[in-house]
Amino acid sequence: MIIENKKSLYIKEGEEISKFLALIGASKAVMSFEDIRIKKEMRGKVNRIVNCETANLNKTINASIEQIEAINKLKKNGKFNNLSENLKEIANLRLENPDMALSDLGKKLSKPVGKSGVNYRLKKIMEIANGK
Repeated sequence: MIIENKKSLYIKEGEEISKFLALIGASKAVMSFEDIRIKKEMRGKVNRIVNCETANLNKTINASIEQIEAINKLKKNGKFNNLSENLKEIANLRLENPDMALSDLGKKLSKPVGKSGVNYRLKKIMEIANGK
């Protein structure tokens, strides 16, 4: 987008700025400007990736906390022993490994299951703890 008035020229897009600098023969300025643009773009990408990873980590931690609270609730009210062996095993693994990913928990089971199998079992435990 180029906006002109009698005394100034305003160029908004980076690509257009580079073209203008090249047009007036400022090749060093073009290279410097492009270097700045590339660094800024890379910083933005890194920040987006970090933000996404942080959000995923927070989600995992919050889910683990809820699961541990449900397991402790079942132990406190004496319902833990009524769980099936599969549910007891995953519950104990979760207590021992509060920050472990579901897929890794599944690998540690006596009969390994995938992420969805672990998720199903932990949801079942939470449902029982919440009286559903």
